[in-house]
Amino acid sequence: MIMYKEYNTNQLSLELNLAYDIPMNHEVRLISLFVDSIPNHVLLEDKSHTGRPAFHPAMLMKMTLFAYARQVFSGRKMVQMNEEVIPMKWLSQDTYVSYKTINNFRSSKHANNLIKTAFIYFTLLMRENGMIEDEALFIDGTKLEADANLYSFTWKRAVDKYEDALNGKISELYDQLVQEGVNLALSKEECETSQGLEELLEKTAEALAEVEKAISEEPKVIKGGSINKQKRRRIKKLRNQLRRDYIPRKQRYEEAREILEERNSFSKTDHDATFMRMKEDHMMNGQLKPGYNVQAATNGQYVLAYDIFSNPTDTRTLKPFLQSIQTLDLFQNIVADAGYGSEENYSFIIDELEKTPLIPYGMYQKELTKKYKNSPTNPNNWDYLEETDQFIKPDGVVYSFKNYSRRTDKYGFKRDFKIYEADNIQGTEELEKLSKTESGRQKQIHYNPTWNYFKELIKEELHSEEGSRIYAKRKIDVEPVFGRLKSVFGVRRVHVRGNRAVQTEVGFLFMSMNLTKLAKNLASKTSHTQKPHSDFFILIVFKTEITVWFYLKLLFAQPLLLYSTFTIEENQIDEAK
Repeated sequence: MIMYKEYNTNQLSLELNLAYDIPMNHEVRLISLFVDSIPNHVLLEDKSHTGRPAFHPAMLMKMTLFAYARQVFSGRKMVQMNEEVIPMKWLSQDTYVSYKTINNFRSSKHANNLIKTAFIYFTLLMRENGMIEDEALFIDGTKLEADANLYSFTWKRAVDKYEDALNGKISELYDQLVQEGVNLALSKEECETSQGLEELLEKTAEALAEVEKAISEEPKVIKGGSINKQKRRRIKKLRNQLRRDYIPRKQRYEEAREILEERNSFSKTDHDATFMRMKEDHMMNGQLKPGYNVQAATNGQYVLAYDIFSNPTDTRTLKPFLQSIQTLDLFQNIVADAGYGSEENYSFIIDELEKTPLIPYGMYQKELTKKYKNSPTNPNNWDYLEETDQFIKPDGVVYSFKNYSRRTDKYGFKRDFKIYEADNIQGTEELEKLSKTESGRQKQIHYNPTWNYFKELIKEELHSEEGSRIYAKRKIDVEPVFGRLKSVFGVRRVHVRGNRAVQTEVGFLFMSMNLTKLAKNLASKTSHTQKPHSDFFILIVFKTEITVWFYLKLLFAQPLLLYSTFTIEENQIDEAK
């Protein structure tokens, strides 16, 4: 039996303490009911069976959510709240909790898995009570500054530059060792790694030992000086360069490359933070600051899923973000702005997920203008001869199909193009001139059939009555969430370091925003219906608790949607029932 301290806020108490009474419609009651609706086998983790019982994760999670709802993010201030604020005392049952306990919980892997799972329960709660409209996910991103020093940057370009210079010095040292007659048994290419330099240092030490042996066998006085002693000084100098300079620098560069991976920069004080341009640029000079790209999926201004990324561009975050959403099957429409419109994203949403993307592409607004539609440079306005597979430009130049081409970007996505080239013989001297570039080569157009198909499909969806109505909600759905996060909650910079810790903190932030907003909405609804607040809260959570297990069975029937760090067996679900 796992040892936990007894924790039950519903336990009957004989002590009458009126000072601890809180209103029935207080948001802290909804926070408590929501966390209590999560089964124990999800809340509890495998702890030691000996020693002092640990604090119950439900209590720590409730305290953290309520503190974040009051814009308190410091562990010490949470302890102060627990001593002074009545709702916090009610949640902790007036139990003293150390700030170290709170901080250890917030930074733990268990808390990270727990808050991710809580969003599944919250999404099902919203769906069961009719608060999700149009089966649409509204996606957008914002950047939060990292808890890192502004000038602690390491740039990939600088690492490349200085490592190349170091490799040049290593090559010179290699040649000098060869001239000294050192038996290296290594190539120059093998010496361009820290492991190769370590082997080179061993060979140099062996050669130095041989010289020392030769010196010991020489007479004490040699006319003109000892040649071996001069050689020893030169080899020692090269050895010291290897040991004190080249090897440590090479190790630093290799470590930086491991941290960078595909990024262009990272912070020395938070390796997971990437330098990005922030909207809060008070100096107006485009200064890069260490930060995280936070992605959120909302409906009804409630955050139903979130994730954080180290790359600053939104286009490359959509696919991994959608793959991380476990309740994605509940939604048919994916709504986002033009920053997410790309062939790769359209292909993933339409072909693999079989969902409807309401996402315009970069040129969408421009292509709707009258000027673009009538432009002679727009290939869509050219005459197309299907039989001969030719385009005829309004100026009379004929473009004939030349060949197919496939391009692969640096991230591995492949695009197929049809290359059309202006004919060499156009008929007149003027057409001949129009068919050539300034350098004298024949003009070409690169036509991407797949991209043009997706563009027409997106136009059709966005121009439809249903699609335009849903897309019009984007600005009033997801944008206010970030406005509330930064203006009301005052969060423009995270308070922890490291990808997992930041992900957990952002999850607690969004969930506290959800529950406080839900509590206010329920309070306003119950005031009109004259229903008691507590009964309505309990009805919502109880009804959802039953429905959660129905949907969880559907979710757990799809193993690819589960977090690799969290599994629930079927017998555990039956026991929880």
